[in-house]
Amino acid sequence: MSDFDHELDHSWRRPPGIFVIAEVGGEVGKQIREIQQRFDPKLANSLPPHITIVGSSGIGPLGADYSAAELREALEPICSSTAPMELALQHPHRFMQTDIVVLPMDPHGPLRQLHERIANAGLRYVRAKHAFTPHVTLSFYRTLEPHQIRELLAIRIEQPVRIDSIRCSLTNEPLPPRTLLELQLSRSG
Repeated sequence: MSDFDHELDHSWRRPPGIFVIAEVGGEVGKQIREIQQRFDPKLANSLPPHITIVGSSGIGPLGADYSAAELREALEPICSSTAPMELALQHPHRFMQTDIVVLPMDPHGPLRQLHERIANAGLRYVRAKHAFTPHVTLSFYRTLEPHQIRELLAIRIEQPVRIDSIRCSLTNEPLPPRTLLELQLSRSG
């Protein structure tokens, strides 16, 4: 393989897959977006603030070949029997040996139940390398200076995040994600 052929080798890429996310909206979403714009503009411009429910931890991405109709058939019963939830953001932390800074969330409770129900919905997915670790990412792409890391780690967001819908997004890096389906969490009471 020549040097040029090696540059064209795409084996380093993660294969295409479908992630299930919950966008963080409202005032909390705006606040997080402002933090992302300040510390990691590339992240802020690529995706809205969100929580990955399926795709990066617990279970990996769903198979990329699912149609929106197949996803709806499997996920709509789960969403229609799941109430919207308000979840607290914990203090930021940095993944070891990286400049990735996130706002973690409790991996137990209603968010875990939603994750587990999707994991057991009979869909194919790639097994993830890590336990379910829900979070909102503040900085991902950028190499941060020590003072920037200290600033990020000092941030506190006291308001809860409201999750009232999920989105299935096809990822095929380096292309931007493409929304296939959005479903409301609609159980009342």
